[in-house]
Amino acid sequence: MPRTSTGTATLERKVSSESAQQKTEHFDVLIVGAGISGIGGAYHLTTQSPGTSFVILEKAETFGGTWWTHRYPGIRSDSDLHTFGYRFKAWRGPPIATAQEIRDYMGEVIEENTLGQHIRYKHKILSARWSGSENLWTIDAIMTDGTAGGGEAVRITAKFLWMCQGYYRHEQGYLPKWPNMEAYRGKLVHSEEWPNDLDTKDKTVLVIGSGATAATIIPAIAGTAKHVTMLQRSPTFFITGRNVNDLAQTLRQLQIDEDWVHEIVRRKINFDQAVFAERCVNEPDKVAEELIGVIKGILGPDYDVAKHFTPTYRPWRQRIAFVPDADLFKAIAAGQASVETDEIERFTEGGVLLKSGKELQADIIVAATGFNLNVLGDINFEIDGKPLKFSDSVTYRGMMFTGVPNMVWVFGYFRASWTLRADLVGDFVCRLLRHMKSMGTSRVEVALRPEDKDMAILPWIDAESFNPGYLMRGIDLLPRRGAKPEWQHTQDYWNEKDIFPKIDLDDAAFVYGAAVGGKTKARPS
Repeated sequence: MPRTSTGTATLERKVSSESAQQKTEHFDVLIVGAGISGIGGAYHLTTQSPGTSFVILEKAETFGGTWWTHRYPGIRSDSDLHTFGYRFKAWRGPPIATAQEIRDYMGEVIEENTLGQHIRYKHKILSARWSGSENLWTIDAIMTDGTAGGGEAVRITAKFLWMCQGYYRHEQGYLPKWPNMEAYRGKLVHSEEWPNDLDTKDKTVLVIGSGATAATIIPAIAGTAKHVTMLQRSPTFFITGRNVNDLAQTLRQLQIDEDWVHEIVRRKINFDQAVFAERCVNEPDKVAEELIGVIKGILGPDYDVAKHFTPTYRPWRQRIAFVPDADLFKAIAAGQASVETDEIERFTEGGVLLKSGKELQADIIVAATGFNLNVLGDINFEIDGKPLKFSDSVTYRGMMFTGVPNMVWVFGYFRASWTLRADLVGDFVCRLLRHMKSMGTSRVEVALRPEDKDMAILPWIDAESFNPGYLMRGIDLLPRRGAKPEWQHTQDYWNEKDIFPKIDLDDAAFVYGAAVGGKTKARPS
């Protein structure tokens, strides 16, 4: 359920009252979020469904999503931009890119396709209400102006809602409640809330966490900080390599057109990732040995790789971050950074006391401890006057949900680049909208078919397959999945790229309706 509070509820009622007194705008489609998925969705609507009116509401002051809100040092992608970049626009830079490089790329997409006219920044959506009698979403938002009371109220109606806001709360990271935190006299920050004026130069820094964020921050500050320590409860897997794609380099030397380079390199990377993912399942011990062996080669025979970089789980049960040019491990080998594998007993005035009895002193402690899951963007949803409990729904292919008409949510891949799925979902939405138009219908909802009545209903994802902390902490907030492939997010791009274009929109799982005389008329099967 979205976060609610007395203050939020009061503001929502105020905005709803003010919105009702103002002119209501109407669009065919409303896109939530101007991040990588929202900008991609706008492109697909413009090119595949010309004439469709749409608007993007973004609560931040500019586009970029993660690549704007995250400000910690060294912020970069943890997957290659040849596949994280859009299908329709070639990526010409290094495979692992900085946040600014990614935003520059997105900015080109916006400018080249005149998408800016559709985006409204500083618009925070408070509620989204579906009316079955009108077959419309009513969205109440507020134009944020930085004041405590908020800004101008906005009301928009839309036939279709495209949720592209991601899945975690950008402005607030997950911070565990460690004992005695209030005793610490240094500076404690979360990586998602990095202060612009935080200076780590000549400071002793403790980074708690061992995922992609920690692996990014540590090498970025290790050269100027007095010393950086990474504290982890348990090791994680990493992949290292040069921040260069040799195939792309070769194709460019042969003067192959950039669009061809983009497509060929994407196919090769996706093929290699499919092989790697299969190996992680079929021969996990061998894959683990290979990954750990690379780290041993960098850190040397005297380093305790078994303790600090040998995970207890099989590869790909959690996301594997790519460390370009092995910069994290080079910082460790150079003595600029070190690793402690232990648990926190409690905070002290000068740092943290570990359960082993060792105390780590730090001028600055950075909690790179993950996300808070936020499935619907802190938006209060109602369906025909009743609050939506998202976890009661069952997902259709991880993008539509039983009991929720005219809405699609973009949730990318864990084992492949997010944008690969954003593009697939974009194609699907445009095809669905064209199909509805050809039928003369204004409503679509997914529903379990008669043949699904005995199907097992399960959690969103199988924890044996993928189990990062942020997902496990919030699994009860997510919709359910069914035991059949069409009723789950399979996380399998290599299958979905062939399946999605062939989804039968006349299958009984899709229930259409048309507004007739103020009532919903079901489409005959």
